[in-house]
Parts: sequence; C-alpha cells; structure tokens
Amino acid sequence: MSESLHLTRNGPILEITLDRPKANAIDAKTSFAMGEAFLNFRDDPELRVAIITGGGEKFFSAGWDLKAAAEGEAPDADFGSGGFAGLTEIFDLDKPVIAAVNGYAFGGGFELALAADFIVCAENASFALPEAKLGIVPDSGGV
Repeated sequence: MSESLHLTRNGPILEITLDRPKANAIDAKTSFAMGEAFLNFRDDPELRVAIITGGGEKFFSAGWDLKAAAEGEAPDADFGSGGFAGLTEIFDLDKPVIAAVNGYAFGGGFELALAADFIVCAENASFALPEAKLGIVPDSGGV
C-alpha cells in the first residue's frame, strides 16, 4: 500500500486513513492506492463496512493535490480504478462506506465524502466546493 494511506482492519470493519500532512490532498498515486483499497474491500467477503477518514485534525481532505497539478499532473490524469479518490466511480460496491469527516472537506475531498453512503461529521467539519466559484464543474461526485 502507499505511505499516504493507512489501512486498519478490525474484524469486519476496514478503516482507510488518508495521511498526507498539511491537507490530505489527493494526487494520482494516492488515488490509485485508494482505488485498490476500495476494490479489495469490495471483493473481501469478510469485510462488511469501510470507514474513510483523514489523518490529523484539521483536514479530512482538501481534494485534488494542486501542488501535483503545478508540477504537471493533468486535471484529467488517470486516477485509477474507481475514479478520483478511488471511490467516485465504483458503481458495483454493495457494501456501505462511511466518511468520517474530521475537519475541512473541500473540493474533491467533499466529493469523496459525497461518494460515501453515510457522512459522520466532527464538530469542526466544514464543507465547500470552491471550484464552482471558478466556473469549474465539481464532476467527481459534486453534481
């Protein structure tokens, strides 16, 4: 697995923690790892529920990694199985996914939460689709 993603298995529960310090932003490499984790969750008959959360206390996820974009990662890059963040385009996942939002969920981070079946929020949770102010469609789950 990726160093930016931590998987913890507790009986039938899979906890997926996004751990990219500062903002838990998602680049293509992290998205691929998340897709692999969600596909393995889907295919494992012993797992019954997945919980996705952000490492740290400030950000659930700031969404797409704009630093990676500035370094040349295209906005239409191949984000791997399941689309952006590994979950927004898995249409045959018949097990529940819970987004445990523990801070800011901005842009693609909010869209990741929207792709989950349930959202549970900490008191400091905050949501935004800032790309809409720029005329960009939030097309990874925000529509």
